[in-house]
Amino acid sequence: MEEIVSLQNAKVKKWTGLHHKKERDASGLFLVEGEHLIGEALHAGCVEAIITDTKCPYDFASIYQVTPAIMHKLSENISEVHLIAVCHKFEQEPREFKRVILLDGVQDPGNLGTLVRTAVSFSFDAVYCSEDTCDLYNDKAIRSTQGALFHIPFFRRNLKDVMTELKKDGFVVIATSLEQSHTMAEIPSSSQMAFIFGNEGQGVHPELQAAADDRLRIDMHGFESLNVAVAGGIVMYTYRG
Repeated sequence: MEEIVSLQNAKVKKWTGLHHKKERDASGLFLVEGEHLIGEALHAGCVEAIITDTKCPYDFASIYQVTPAIMHKLSENISEVHLIAVCHKFEQEPREFKRVILLDGVQDPGNLGTLVRTAVSFSFDAVYCSEDTCDLYNDKAIRSTQGALFHIPFFRRNLKDVMTELKKDGFVVIATSLEQSHTMAEIPSSSQMAFIFGNEGQGVHPELQAAADDRLRIDMHGFESLNVAVAGGIVMYTYRG
């Protein structure tokens, strides 16, 4: 166990930089806070170091004992945190997909994290997000997943390319839309399905809607649309694998 007491320590500066997407992208590292998320990360095998200002409950090779002031600087949680793990982004093992979601320009980290958590809960196999979707490794997104990010492949890709590949593999690709769309009762379940959920304000881009095999809307009364995470939950439950 290595002890660090200075806020100016090079490791502390490096870890603090992981609050920013640019540094996370450059290093391939991100932070998780609290025992539950650290336990999920350890099980996934992606923890590089554990940082604590108290007794560490884990038997791990790389542990750093820091001061409460350093822990406060590293934590992005409003509640007091005593354990933080430095994790590396990891590639999930390739496997056969039957149910996937595509996220087109989702901007709220809470929505992104909830969609990922819901996908895992309803046995979806993968999440693809557009290049302008917010960062999954943002602290709020990580907390919203409740650890689900360690249980599902997550890819940042051009969604047009993804749709082309999925169709070649036999997927039916469904875009959520209020216009020229069918209700869920009118769209039957099939063996391989992909669902596109769009930006909170603008929805799915028109070119992606046009390229989809069909368009889906949730039949409801009183309002035209739902929060994207709520809508995603309804659709994924209905067409769960």
